[in-house]
This record gives sequence, C-alpha cells and structure tokens, in this order.
Amino acid sequence: MNNVTDELKLKGWLMDRLPYEMVWVREDGQIIYANAKFCEGVGYSQKECMNLKVSDINVTVTPESWKNHWEEVMTKGAVQFRAVHKTKKGKFYEVEVHVQKFSYNGKNYICGTTNEFSESSFYKNLIDNTHSIANVGGWELNLHDGSILATSCAMDILNVKEPEDLTPAKVIHKFKDTDRVKHLLGQVIREGTPYDELLETKDSPTRYIRAIAKPILKGDKIYKILGVYQDLTEIKQKENDMNLYKTVIDNVEDLIYVYNDQGDLLLYSQSVINKLGYKKEDLDHMGMFDLDTAVTEDFYNAHFDMIRTKGSHRFEWLISRKDGTMFPVDITSSQLKYYGEDYCCSVVRDITAKKMRDLELYEAMEEIKSLKERLEHENEYLQEEISNKINFNNIICQSESYKSVLIQVDQVAPTETTVLITGESGTGKELLASAVHANSSRKNRPLIKINCATLPKDLIESELFGHKKGAFTGAHTDKAGKFTLADGGTIFLDEIGELPLELQPKLLRVLQEGEYDELGGTKTIKVDVRIIAATNRDLKEMIREGKFREDLYYRLNVFPIHNIPLRARKEDIPILAQYFLEKLAAKAGKNFKRLSNDSIDALMNYNFPGNIRELENMIERAVIVETGPTLKPGGWIPENDMLAASSEFRSFEAIQREYIIDVLDHTNWRVSGPNGAAKILKLKDKTLFAKMKRLGIEKKVGLK
Repeated sequence: MNNVTDELKLKGWLMDRLPYEMVWVREDGQIIYANAKFCEGVGYSQKECMNLKVSDINVTVTPESWKNHWEEVMTKGAVQFRAVHKTKKGKFYEVEVHVQKFSYNGKNYICGTTNEFSESSFYKNLIDNTHSIANVGGWELNLHDGSILATSCAMDILNVKEPEDLTPAKVIHKFKDTDRVKHLLGQVIREGTPYDELLETKDSPTRYIRAIAKPILKGDKIYKILGVYQDLTEIKQKENDMNLYKTVIDNVEDLIYVYNDQGDLLLYSQSVINKLGYKKEDLDHMGMFDLDTAVTEDFYNAHFDMIRTKGSHRFEWLISRKDGTMFPVDITSSQLKYYGEDYCCSVVRDITAKKMRDLELYEAMEEIKSLKERLEHENEYLQEEISNKINFNNIICQSESYKSVLIQVDQVAPTETTVLITGESGTGKELLASAVHANSSRKNRPLIKINCATLPKDLIESELFGHKKGAFTGAHTDKAGKFTLADGGTIFLDEIGELPLELQPKLLRVLQEGEYDELGGTKTIKVDVRIIAATNRDLKEMIREGKFREDLYYRLNVFPIHNIPLRARKEDIPILAQYFLEKLAAKAGKNFKRLSNDSIDALMNYNFPGNIRELENMIERAVIVETGPTLKPGGWIPENDMLAASSEFRSFEAIQREYIIDVLDHTNWRVSGPNGAAKILKLKDKTLFAKMKRLGIEKKVGLK
C-alpha cells in the first residue's frame, strides 16, 4: 500500500483495536493521533483530541517540563513513568505511561501507551465509595519479580525512605501486632484474600493506620497486590471513631455535592438521594442544570465567579425534588482547588422549619400591629411629624416655628455633642437642657444645673471644680465640685457668659481633655461629662470686647440651639396660658377651667418682653386676684404695656429670616442633604430655596 494517507488510516484502524491507550505527540506537545481506548479514557472524541495538547490531559505539564521531557525521550529513546490524567469532566486518574521515540518522514514524534495504574480502578472506586479520604498513600507489589512501587505519601505515612522498606518482610515490623499483619499479607498474596484493617504502629505515641490490600488477577493467577495506607491518627484521637468519615457522610442531613465550573456533578452525599428522590443511576448522569432547572447559565457563571473571588457564596434558594415539590434551603458554596482546577463544594440545608417559625413570628407581629400603631400614634416626643400639642418635659407648643427648635433637641439628644442654647431670658432654656439630657443615654445619671450669674466670683471655681481642705480661708473640709457630681451625666451651665475670664481656660480643658484639678489638689481628675451651656448674651460681641475666649466659644458652639422668644411663637400663647392656669389653679385651690376669648385676645396683643416666665407670672397673679371658672381680662394684664410701640415688634418674616440665617450658619450654609438646613427646618429643599429668595437671604461671601 503506497498511499501514505491509506497507510495511516490502516494503522489507525489497527491502533483503535489495541487493549491499551495510545497517543502520538509532536515536539510542541500537540496530539496528532489518539486511539479509541485513549479517547474513551479521557472522555474526548477523536476529533476533540486532535485539538488538545499534552498539558490539557496532564495538568502538571509546563512548557519547561515538556521541553526537558522531549529531550530525555529523544536521548534515551524510551522512558517509563507515572502521571495523573484529567478527563473531560474534570475527574483525575493515575496511569503508568511508556513513551518511545519514533520518526516519520524525517520528523521525530513520541508514541505514548498508558494503562490505568490500578488496572482495576482501585483508587477511583475507593474514593467513590468513601467520598473523601485524606492522607492516602498507595503501593503496588509485583509478585513476578518481587519489586514494589509506592507513592511518597505511603512512605511518609510509615516513615520509610525507600519503596523496598514497604515489602511484606520489612513492613510487618512497623506494627504492634506483627503476627496479625504477617497473616493478612500472607493471605492476600497466597490466597487472594483482600483486607481492610485498622492497625497500630510501634511509634510513641501510637499512630493508627488504615491498611487496605487486594489482589490483581491475570486469569486465575495472582500477579500483583495493590494496597493503600491512610493515617487516621488525628481522626481517631479527636473523634474516637474509626469510621467517622463514613458515619458522617452516611448520616448527614444536609445535602452535599461537588461540581466544576461546567456544572458537572462529580460527587454527592447519600442525603441527595434520600431527600430529592432520585436514584443513584439518575444522579450519575445528571449535571447541576439537570438537578436544578431554575439555575440559569448567567446565574451559574456569576455564582462561580463569586466563589473564585471571595472563596464562598451563601444564599437562600428553592430546590425541587424529583416529584416536582419544592422546599426552601440555605446554601453555602465553598471553593475547592485540585490540580490547579476550580471546583465547588455546596452544603445545602433544609430551612423549612425556620421559615415556618418566621411565618409564626410574622403572624404574632400582625396580632399586635394595631397596638403598635396606637403606641406610635401616641408618641408625642419630637418624632418626624410632631403632633399639634407637644408636652416635652413641660415644653408645650403648637407653632411650626418652635417645633423646629424641638426637632433640634431630638436630633442632638442621643449624641454626646456639646450644646449651646441661646435666647432671651424667660424663653425656657433650662427646659431645653433638661429635654436634651432626658432623651440621652445619660438620662439615668444626674443632670447638674449651675447658674454662673448667681455665684460669687471668688467661689465659682470651688463650686465647679471642688477644693481640698485648706485650699483657701474657710475651706475646712474637702468639697466635691459640680463636675465631679456630674461624672457620667450632664452639667448645665446657665448664663455661661457670666463665667469669669480667668476660669474659662479651666472649662476649656474639661471640654478638650475631660480633666481638671481641684483647688489645692495635686491629682488631676478625669471626668466623663456632657456639657450644655446657655446664655442670653451675644457671645460673639463679648469675644470682640475681650470678655469671652474665642476658642471656648467654638468648643461650646458645636450644636447651637436658638430658643426663640414668645412673641415669635404667638400661636403657643393660648395653650401655654391654659396649661399655667390649670397648674396654678390646682396649686392655689381655685376653680379655674378656661380663659375667655377676650383674655386670649389681650394676651395675643401683648409683647411679653419677659417671655414665657412673664406669662406664667401673669397667670399666677390672675389666679390670685380673679375668680373662676373662666378667667376674664382684668388688672392682671399690664394696661400700659398691652399695646407696645410698633417699633418694639418685629415682623414675622424678619424673625423667620433671622432664624433661617441662624440655621444656615449652623450648617455652614448647606441647604440640601441629611445635614442641611432644609432637613433641620423640616422643609423640602425647593421650599427653603424659595423662602430664601423671597426673604432676600443670600449666601455669605467666602463661605463654601
């Protein structure tokens, strides 16, 4: 036959009928021919094999190692070795490889023939039947010539350096029960009786080695013994159960399966069969897309990418049984690396019971939904929508302008921020300070109040910081200062503008460092105190006059709250007057129920230079001089001051403009966003911009 093509076809026809795998490879590692047996072993068609390189089958091959291998074969003519081949589905099996050089048309090639190492898929079956084995080493005894082959792991397990040390005559001395081991080896060699035993070594401490051996027959003759050693010492010591791995796999309730990035199902637990209703024969021919038809290719690729990136992916899912019924599961998928390839092990837990508990909890929550809604409706303490009448620690209002002040209280109270409350005398700055404290995490600790204007200058330092006995004339005993008493709580420094200039650095130190020194003391005292200050004075003007430290001002003015005067919140006068009337009438034993319309009109027309304090005093005077049950106008209203000069009044727009500017100063002229003025004023951004334009409010020059 002279035609080269026909000759190659004939040779290929003959090679396909060989009982072992054969492959031809050229110098660049490209496969140019693979017989049917080889294709069957690796799971590729002959056409697919022609597009593969050696490195696609043996994943340990690198360009450098292939170059060295080629040179060795070209030099020696033939080489024999062991390798691990990977199938198309990603499974691995160990083979014995014999390669030899041959030439065709002046070019050199390699012809390789392979046999699976165990020749009976011993290792593959062992792994398939036990699911997962760690620290496994294999060996092969050739009875024809007495030679023995062993993996490095097998030699490491029994602490030997050469395979010959694992021959029957030598290896029996590694174990405590020498006679028993000798008997087992004799039976498998002479009678072909396999064994699978747990043996104890003579090491100190003793190690537990699982020893497995089985005969390989050629006809009715035993010509090889294949064996495995596995170190189970750690499992034995930790679990005290020689068959723990089998028990766990056989009895686990969670579904466990291993798959590759192509979706091939490689391993699975018995629970997959039990819970999904499939037979083993079904699962052996199924992939992940068959097992769960809800999994799309896009989802699967994203799932595997996440596992590669993060190492794991946990999520909830619904999976189907064979009969079509579904149940909820929690899936934890973890990355596995094997021979450089990515795999995934998923643990699937049935969470039907958890979902039922969640449903029961939901139903229980529904039962109290109406009560919850009622409680939320009754909550009148500075929520996002303030009710028409607010009694916040005796702070009563229904005016929109004052609600903005209370919103600031609600915002700052849960924090540890220092607060500076400004405003005219009588506006209730102390009540705001009490509200901040009462709604803070310090509410169970004391609120210490001190009025800097009422203390003599020579005693204020002692009152604030305390003194030691003998610190000054009259200091007969130690005395704890107000900051010591307020430790863990809040201190309210009213009329902070009256604090002597020489004491201001000491207060600044408390604010910055949380520490101070007592008068006459030698030890620095650490305190955890929140400071709320208040003043009716213009501290900026005092700074310009040199009467107040600028650095102290900025430490106090972290969160400013301007308490607006009563004349700027006249909508509150009727409810405040009614509140004081009921309170003071009960105290005086008088029967007052309400104010007349004329009385309310008279109060609404009054200027109230003394603010809420003046209103309370006015109602107290009325309760004394008038009779009920309706409070009518009388001498208790100052006639001369009732109609104040118009110059003493400011328009509502002027007050509104000033207040908006104060808020913008606080936010550094930021209007929008979570920390913007619109948020504080409870207005929409567009509404506030419109008000600013109408009131002629423009951004300050130099501010960002």
